[in-house]
Amino acid sequence: MEDQHIPDSSLEVRLASRPAGWPLPENFDIVETPIVQPSDGQILVRNQIMSVDPYMRGRMNDTKSYVPPYEIGRALDGAVVGEVVASRAQGIPVGTTVQHRLGWREYAVLDHAAATIIRDTEVPISTHLGVLGMTGLSAYVGLFDKASFTPRDTVFVSGAAGAVGSLVGQMAKLRGAPRVIGSAGSAEKVRYLIDDLGFDAAFNYKDGSVLEQLRDAAPHGIDVYFDNVGAEHLEAAIAVLNVGGRIAACGAVAQYNSEGPVTGPSNLFQVVTKRLIMRGFIVSDSLDRRPDFHREVGKWVREGRLRYDETVVHGITNAPVAFLDMLRGRNTGKMLVTLDNKNGTENG
Repeated sequence: MEDQHIPDSSLEVRLASRPAGWPLPENFDIVETPIVQPSDGQILVRNQIMSVDPYMRGRMNDTKSYVPPYEIGRALDGAVVGEVVASRAQGIPVGTTVQHRLGWREYAVLDHAAATIIRDTEVPISTHLGVLGMTGLSAYVGLFDKASFTPRDTVFVSGAAGAVGSLVGQMAKLRGAPRVIGSAGSAEKVRYLIDDLGFDAAFNYKDGSVLEQLRDAAPHGIDVYFDNVGAEHLEAAIAVLNVGGRIAACGAVAQYNSEGPVTGPSNLFQVVTKRLIMRGFIVSDSLDRRPDFHREVGKWVREGRLRYDETVVHGITNAPVAFLDMLRGRNTGKMLVTLDNKNGTENG
């Protein structure tokens, strides 16, 4: 297949300044840049759908972490899928759909080794950024490996209507959990967790004490806590965990935008008295689990047993807004941005 018609320029989103507390639209620049043709061994990809994720907030700070911080004046990056429109790489012809890490831009030139060919045509390509991508793998590894889930466990998930949390609860039920509890930030999301995703109980953390609401939902305690939030949720979970309970620490969104010192749980000594296990994890350390993950979770998705939801924002110019909305919990399921010229948001 011959190279497709390629425009002379495209748009990309750059970090204009480092946020202090909650990011603002002015922390981003949308810049028109020339499109560079690929060299030997490279491909040019027209990006189609990109992911915005909570971890990206940490990369906006100039601090050492497991991934380098974003640079001011440079394009952000993240997971994206797109179509190869020009190729000088053997084995990746024009028209191939690939996944790579140079999101936040309409076109990307990259070495062929940095792209993963998507061969599964039975599911929408967006699933490779969500339920069948790193999001789903985070839920799978965190619940089954880090929290050592067993079918006897009562499971509590914070941020349960988000991309990872919504999958954790369903995976626990599919593996036989007798009771799964979720927290979310609105009455509508609580309804969604119970009626649509099959959670046994859920509560709106804005309605009152997380500890009291969790105790009401789990009169016999919990055995596993999947933590996406930290802060008050973590303290409440420690209080309600049974002896020998396990915590999978996936995120701490409650403190990502804090401008001052963050106070830890006041009841941490219960980790000792209850013999609790708390394991933090980075999903990229567990890529060897992808074959098992794709085999089991892919089957659930194809059989319609695992529901995944997406909040889709259209247009690269709306990508910063999508990111800010995701941080404030305005998405249900995975937040995605399609790199087209439409406007607005949709849930699907």
